[in-house]
Amino acid sequence: MSPLVLLGLSWLLLAQPTLVPTAATNTTASGFMKSKPGCPLKCGDLTVPYPFGIGVGSGCSIGDFFEVNCNTSFNPPKAFISTGNLEILHISDSQLRIKNTVAYVCYNQSGGLDQSYTAWTDLADSPFTFSDTANKFTIIGCNDVALITPLQGQNFSSGCVSICTKMEDVFDRFCMGIGCCQTSIHKGLKVYKATFTFLEIANRSNVSTFNPCSYSFLGEEESFEFRGSTDLLDPDFIKRTEESVPLVLDWVIGNQNCTQAEKSNTLACQKNAPCIDSDIGYGGYLCSCKEGFQGNPYLTPGCQDINECNDSNLNDCAVNAICKNSPGSYDCSCPEGYYGDGTKYQGGCNIKEAAAEASQFPVIKFFLGLSFGLLGLFICATWLHFGFKRRKLIKLREKFFQQNGGHLLSVANVEPSKIFTAEELEKATSNFSADRVLGRGGYGVVYKGILPGNHLVAIKKSRIMDEGQIEQFINEVVILTQINHRNVVKLLGCCLETEVPLLVYEYVSNGTLLHHIHKSGISWLSWENRLRIASEVAGALAYLHSAASMPIIHRDIKSPNILLDDNYIAKVSDFGASRLMSLDQTQVSTLVQGTLGYLDPEYFRTSHLTEKSDVYSFGIVLIELLTGKRPICFERPQEERNLATYFIMSMKENRLFQILEHHVVREGSLEQLQTFAELVRRCLRMKGEERPTMKEVAMELEGLRKFTKHPWANHHQQYHQETMSLMSESSDLYAVPLSPYNASTAEISGPYSLGSNTIFPTNGPR
Repeated sequence: MSPLVLLGLSWLLLAQPTLVPTAATNTTASGFMKSKPGCPLKCGDLTVPYPFGIGVGSGCSIGDFFEVNCNTSFNPPKAFISTGNLEILHISDSQLRIKNTVAYVCYNQSGGLDQSYTAWTDLADSPFTFSDTANKFTIIGCNDVALITPLQGQNFSSGCVSICTKMEDVFDRFCMGIGCCQTSIHKGLKVYKATFTFLEIANRSNVSTFNPCSYSFLGEEESFEFRGSTDLLDPDFIKRTEESVPLVLDWVIGNQNCTQAEKSNTLACQKNAPCIDSDIGYGGYLCSCKEGFQGNPYLTPGCQDINECNDSNLNDCAVNAICKNSPGSYDCSCPEGYYGDGTKYQGGCNIKEAAAEASQFPVIKFFLGLSFGLLGLFICATWLHFGFKRRKLIKLREKFFQQNGGHLLSVANVEPSKIFTAEELEKATSNFSADRVLGRGGYGVVYKGILPGNHLVAIKKSRIMDEGQIEQFINEVVILTQINHRNVVKLLGCCLETEVPLLVYEYVSNGTLLHHIHKSGISWLSWENRLRIASEVAGALAYLHSAASMPIIHRDIKSPNILLDDNYIAKVSDFGASRLMSLDQTQVSTLVQGTLGYLDPEYFRTSHLTEKSDVYSFGIVLIELLTGKRPICFERPQEERNLATYFIMSMKENRLFQILEHHVVREGSLEQLQTFAELVRRCLRMKGEERPTMKEVAMELEGLRKFTKHPWANHHQQYHQETMSLMSESSDLYAVPLSPYNASTAEISGPYSLGSNTIFPTNGPR
């Protein structure tokens, strides 16, 4: 039997054996590792401190969820959470480490599915959550996508893609998307399921010889070390991982915060043990001993004072000094006949007779000379201090300038429109106040800024700046300084003298196109406005491809990266992943980067980036405008999850009008919609060379716009009425539901998304 099914075996919940505490049970540890009086402390090799307790219904724990089932049928005995079959490996003052489980999928030599296993763990209604700081979701394998999703009640999902074509591509210890991929989880996650999803464009048969199976698991990051191709061929990978990589849980007491528990007289914290609120969002708290105290904070009499004077390693009193203990601290003093502060690091204690001999000097002259000397020294020190502080500030700003890519800008011969000072941008954002936040993403935050003259700007501030993000930052500056187009967000300047660089853009007030497409009750987003927005974005991309001084491939075209201004004019944003190409280049090889659902399959398969990759991504945006649906949604039926595939199949089966948004069907003519849909189909062709150029796409969209404004287009209303009449008949082609549109309840990104949906590696070659 596979070790993966151990999680589901109910025989692990055996009746509790009788455990007789020994005299040493409650005195083996002076700190947290103590059990309740009269209760056992050990289950095999595991120490079980209070508030946990061994025995179901024994009263040795603080509550049912903290009861530990000690199964003595194993040698040595094993401990399990009493409310489930999760084996406990270690207990600390805020975390549990439990036995892990690994999901897997295996393939035959031709690349077909052979067997698979879905891993899941349920902590619902318990005081335990999966630690978002200690755990990482990991996938091991080639050409596979693993997903971690909640089973119920939480709006959270994440995933990882691992790509490789030959064994030599995989390197030991590097988990960066080639043979191994890792991603973080959401804080407060209680229930999850780890699965694999079919990657349609991946070829499994090419890698089956050195990677017959792929694995995914949630586990402690520091306990797992990727062994490269050895892991891909190891038949014992599942067993070894489950034995060596635990799953870390955070635990809290109850579901009330400290104030609520104190008011209800249920607070478990004892004397000298302050209460600490949990930050996971479900309530609960922990107790911790004050500094200078030790013991179990949940057991009477609480935390006891540490006598630092009994251990020279705990105090800094000199050898001949007197150490006096006090609650939570201690004091050092000199005995009679000595002077000094009594500490090791400040001279200790000195005999007073030596001081008397030293005082035979002329006292008045000595102190006058000393006073003038100290005054002069003070003046010099003050001058040196401010001079040093000024030089230090200058060097720090120079360091930040170089660290944030200033030398790369110089090498690239790029000068942003304006270099802002840190003080200007701090004042513009009220010192980066939380109420000025416009949007958050994986790499940072965008703030609304007000410059002198009430000039509104958007200020992009990175969270942490590593080498890969510096390259993205410089790339975006280089790209935007060469673009001057009304439908591209304008870069106003930057600031490099802060710890992380800041980019200053024109302020675009009406959010993202994604927000308006999927928000219910949007009255202005008519068919004519959808056509206009599509035409504006196409014109901007055609400009980037054909009219810029050097051709520019955006590489991440999607509706969250299209902003709308006060007049609902479209503006393309986020050029951090874009690439410049010389005039004689038609393609460039890069590490795949983009957003799931919008990514060009040919680029994903070959790593060859061309301008036709933007054409494919723009085609997905056109489908969003037509259907009002998201590109990828795992909540839809299987055949509808991939919107591009579903759209093409709907056209082939003559049921296109069944999936279009009702505003589009009601306002657009049959000829317009068919022409528009055919343009989308051409944009989504699998071979890039068969797709139209952005210039051709822009011309066709502009032609469709002129069609709506042409004098003879007044017949459209009559034609539309005829179409609606046909739709009321039983034809499959026109059977379009006319009920009001229900927008997705999924969270929509803010008006300035920072790439939190990008799941492919971004630190590779550009």
